[in-house]
This record gives sequence, structure tokens and C-alpha cells, in this order.
Amino acid sequence: MNSGRRDVQPPAGPAAVPPGLDPLAAVRRDGDPPTDVYLTGTVFLDIIFTGLDSAPVRGTESWARGMGSSPGGVANMATALARLGLRTSLAAAFGDDMYGEYCWEALEQGEGIDLALSRKIPGWHSPVTVSMAYEGERTMVSHGHEAPPPEHAFDGGHAPGCPPPTRACVAALVPGRREGWLGCAAGRGSRIFADVGWDDTGRWDPTDLADLEHCEAFLPNAEEAMRYTRTDCPRAAARKLADLVPLAVVTLGAEGAYAVDARTGESAEVPAIAVEALDPTGAGDVFVAGFVTGTLADWPLADRLSFAGLSAALSVQEFGGSLSAPGWTEIAAWWSRVRACDTAAAAGLRRQYGFLDAVLPAPDGTAGPSGAADAARPAGPAPLARAVPTIGFRRPA
Repeated sequence: MNSGRRDVQPPAGPAAVPPGLDPLAAVRRDGDPPTDVYLTGTVFLDIIFTGLDSAPVRGTESWARGMGSSPGGVANMATALARLGLRTSLAAAFGDDMYGEYCWEALEQGEGIDLALSRKIPGWHSPVTVSMAYEGERTMVSHGHEAPPPEHAFDGGHAPGCPPPTRACVAALVPGRREGWLGCAAGRGSRIFADVGWDDTGRWDPTDLADLEHCEAFLPNAEEAMRYTRTDCPRAAARKLADLVPLAVVTLGAEGAYAVDARTGESAEVPAIAVEALDPTGAGDVFVAGFVTGTLADWPLADRLSFAGLSAALSVQEFGGSLSAPGWTEIAAWWSRVRACDTAAAAGLRRQYGFLDAVLPAPDGTAGPSGAADAARPAGPAPLARAVPTIGFRRPA
């Protein structure tokens, strides 16, 4: 083992699972890793403005009708995974300011995310993003400084070491930058799911995504997929990406999502759910979390796409990225409304989402046909935390 690499020690015990349904109950076995999903990245403090009629205009003052604050960045994905019942481990840097303290507490205590591999850095201030939502889109302004690399950083400070054995890892690829920890994790049997950010260089060169060799699934949006494959059709792009990775998933925005499984030759396409979006921040992360959940649970490809789309659709109806993610209570409430609705649209949704009957517990609280137990759910589950206008209120004496 070279001096620039170290193994991350496994947590002392399994990461906490929030009360609710365990989607992996039917596939868990003795000897499984204590962690379901590992991820690493930058945590931001997100400040979100909604209710803007248009983009801010230079030289004027715009007033937003809504505002929320929540952990952001990689916290979006970590929270979405944890709220779906996956045992989630996050390795990230946190500032020792009020923002960092708030984000740490919200993720560890509020969401049950294992932060044993994370660290607090004295004198380093938390990165901040201001997100403005309008006309179904959002514009973001961010500020922050690179965190000091951890001692014995694996590869340039992007990960603190080779992760302990986990079922899966989620990575955000950066064009042209190799992430050495991915190969280590894949070699230990972790299934790697990756998306990618916008290529500011304009190269859009597939060779810049060399880490796809370690990945099981790649989940870009339509524009990214078409640029990397030099195609003008997202479905054709997905088919070309399937030459590089076993499972290519392309999100199509309001049209839904399309996927190609290179191992079986199967393809699937599902429509999006039409909702009135309050804030689309983090919807892509929630989509990936839903798809990871369905994949680890061994659901059929079309059901995984549908579940991912449903998770994202529920998230855009709330403020913020991380704290907008739905849990099983919200998913069950949506399904109950769909089953009770007597319209042609609801009938179509019942056909598409009929698999939820085998996942969600029966109305009397017993396990569904899949055997996914719901015994951990308390009689009256606490509502999920949502983004708040400000942080740091003093508790009443």
C-alpha cells in the first residue's frame, strides 16, 4: 500500500435507519456490509428563494415570496438515500461555523446518516449556495473554498481513503479527473452509480469519463448524454453510452427517463409525473437515489425508472434539495390518493405503479407481498424535516 492511500475503517456498527420501511429487507443476508451506500463530496448550506416571477434584473431589487435553508451539495443525495431506508455513510468536510454545525446536526441526528468518516475543520467556513427558482428552473450562485485535504488523502483530497465494503457507492464524475477510490471500491464488490456535472471546458470527450470502467450505471441528463455521444437524440445517446457502462440511464426532463441494460439488451422508458413544481433543486439527486434503491432491491428496470421519477416528482413540491426528498410515508400517501382517484390519468398511474403494492405495507401495517417488513415504523411517524427560512433560532428558556 503506497503512502498516499489508506483504507477507511468501517463504522463501529450499521448506520442508523430512519423509522419506516426497509426496501432491502427481502435481499439482506447475514454477512452483508453494514453500510448500503457510501458517498463523498462537498456539503453546502443552501439558501433557496422561490416565488420569483422572473429572473432578477440588473439594477433592480427582487422580492421572493418564499425562502428556505437546508444542507445542500452531496447532502441532497445522502438525505434522499437515507429517507428511502438505505444505510448511508457520508465522507465530507464540515466547517466549524454555525452553518457547518447546522448541516452536521441535520444530517446525523435528523436523517440518521453515518458521519463517522466525515470531519470538522477548524477555521474553514462552510460553502454556501443561493438558489433562485422561477419558471420551473433555478439559477444558483455559490461561494466556497477547497477544503484542506484529509491526512493520507486517497487521491488528491477527493476522498479520505478507500471506502469500507458497501453495497453501493454513488459518485459525481468530474470530466478529466480520475477518482482512485472508485476502482478500490469496485474491487471490493461495491456497485458504482455515477452521474456527471456540466463540462465547462466544452470538450465533452468520452475519454474524460474513464472512471466509467468501474461503474455499473451512469445517469446523465439528456443534454449531457447527447453531447458526450455526439448524437441528437437522447435515446440514441443512451444506446451509445451502453457501450461504455453496463446500465445507461438518461433523464428526459418532462418526458421521463429512458434506460438501456447492455448486459441483457433490455431497454425501458417511463413517462414523468406531471406536478406543479415549487423548487427543482436537487431533483436529479433524488432521481438517482430512487434508482439506486430499486436496483439494490432487484426490481425490474421499468419499475426502477418509475420509482426514481416518482421520488423526484414528490421532491420538487417542497423547498430545497436535501430536505425536499420524500420518505416512505409520503410515497404511501401519494399511492393511496392515486388508488382512490377515479380518473383516466389515475388509472394509468395505477398500471405503471402497481409494483408499489408489493413494496408498501398493507393498510393494517403488515408486510406487503414482497416480505418487506414495516415493523420499525412507529404508530405515529414524525413528519420529515423541511427547509426553514433561517437557522440559529434560540430555544425558548
